[in-house]
Amino acid sequence: MTSKALAVPAVALGTWAWGDSGEAGDGYFGSQLSETSLREVVEKAQSNGFTLWDTAVAYGMGRSETALAQALTGYRRSEYQLSTKFTPQLAGDGDDPVADMLEQSLERMRTDYVDLYWIHNPADVARWTPLLIPLLKSGRIKHVGVSNHNMEEIALADRILGEAGFRVEAVQNHFSLLHRSSQRAGILDHCREHDVRFFSYMVLEQGALAGKYSPANPLPEGSSRAGVYNGILPRLQALTDRMRVIGKDRGASAADVATAWAIAKGTTPIVGVTKAGYLDGLVQARGIELADEEIAELEALADAAGVDTRGWWEQEM
Repeated sequence: MTSKALAVPAVALGTWAWGDSGEAGDGYFGSQLSETSLREVVEKAQSNGFTLWDTAVAYGMGRSETALAQALTGYRRSEYQLSTKFTPQLAGDGDDPVADMLEQSLERMRTDYVDLYWIHNPADVARWTPLLIPLLKSGRIKHVGVSNHNMEEIALADRILGEAGFRVEAVQNHFSLLHRSSQRAGILDHCREHDVRFFSYMVLEQGALAGKYSPANPLPEGSSRAGVYNGILPRLQALTDRMRVIGKDRGASAADVATAWAIAKGTTPIVGVTKAGYLDGLVQARGIELADEEIAELEALADAAGVDTRGWWEQEM
């Protein structure tokens, strides 16, 4: 009954920041983003084969979806894939909150189907998962994913969909060199064995693994990520230094190495892009083949840093 198997590019593009209005009164875009700059991102991405766009109602309360649709104007619907999410915490109180939220997303994104629709977090798997089945049957959604779910919740969602001839085809969790709980919990192995796509988000830990920040050059003060990461930058130095060296040998940056590591682990990283120039790094990362010993070394350095970057919204896996 399912439509053909989910096929995705090596890297998916995240648009969380596209929904950030920046300052009050700034409408859809903060100071850094404009319709022109996002259009440049889309054109460069599409021409390099990065054609899966990940968004969510929760990103700027729909602003990200609206901005994405605007930036994709003129492309045929078959030339790109849309990935968006049902967020239980934002559910309305109608008879079918999932269908209602999807309708609003479809309207904002000017389309009649979503390639990949996610349950954003596991508030109540038994309650929300069945509501996806009619949407799969009608073709409004082509594939289902679950985000921030643990192994037990993934299995339950899969069982519920399975009764109707569908399945969970994708899992999206926080996964980086510094945060490998999905691997330890057996979720990566499960995905590999059952042909489920694992999408890793926060592979760069909001820039802390990009190699450009250090104790001497911390993340911008006053930002929420500065509060989370600036205190641990000294402990990340050995890791980011090594990533920089590994990258340098290949004409790539530390950030590209972090992304290449996530690809080497068999996952599809979701990388946020706000500038067309970022795409050059993703082209690099896609072409990097890390040796097994390099992967082991990076993971050992990450473990030695001894940091916990689990987000407030995440459960232990």
